[in-house]
Amino acid sequence: MLNILIGILLPFIGTILGSSFVFFMKKELPNALQKTLLGFASGVMVAASVWSLLIPAMELSNEDGFMSVFPSAFGFMLGIVFLLIIDYITPHLHLNNDKPEGPKTKLSKTTMLNLAVTIHNIPEGMAVGVVFAGMINGQADISFMGAVALSIGIAVQNVPEGAIISMPMRADGSSKKRSFLLGALSGAVEPISAVLVICLTSVILPLLPYMLAFAAGAMFYVVVEELIPEASQGNHSNMSTIGFAIGFVVMMVLDVVLG
Repeated sequence: MLNILIGILLPFIGTILGSSFVFFMKKELPNALQKTLLGFASGVMVAASVWSLLIPAMELSNEDGFMSVFPSAFGFMLGIVFLLIIDYITPHLHLNNDKPEGPKTKLSKTTMLNLAVTIHNIPEGMAVGVVFAGMINGQADISFMGAVALSIGIAVQNVPEGAIISMPMRADGSSKKRSFLLGALSGAVEPISAVLVICLTSVILPLLPYMLAFAAGAMFYVVVEELIPEASQGNHSNMSTIGFAIGFVVMMVLDVVLG
């Protein structure tokens, strides 16, 4: 039980570590480094979606022909639609962008930036929760080390993500403690989402292939809607592409070696 709890908390710990950079760095992250880290996070999430979520979802299906891939296809699209709705109804602000999205609100720029990251972190927490739920219930295609590999991968990409969130807050005038706390708390939704999914295990177990693909679709939405556009803003650079490649390979190796 303790090992499962640690696995669930790993992504949140990654966000905390990244947010703590605000205590050691005096200036905002250099643009090239920010692009690289955003690309890295994108690569990790894409690889995690494929190796840790979509492939196990298809392997869990006992049907033949098209029906073997239907749960994955349907769940994937459902995850996209879910995040699209959340994105539409929640006022939020993307990194390096002064134009808010969602309903009009009087919330501060810092609050809306945190809401954007919270939206980003929901599918990551769900992904961890659904994988651990499958492992707990003895699904042959999901091992404990495979679930841990996903948690480690998300934790690794959360480190730069935490820094990318907390450092701009500090640059905008927030204190180091406030920047750290807001950056760290943006990742709190991950263990909460994971625990909620695990608590609903008895309900979601028959729907496990759909849920795995759902989490993958939601994570893909974040990559395409948020991370890649943010990494591509400003002067053209290959740094985000290099970061993506490194993140993809890191997550792929983690899943294959540990899984």
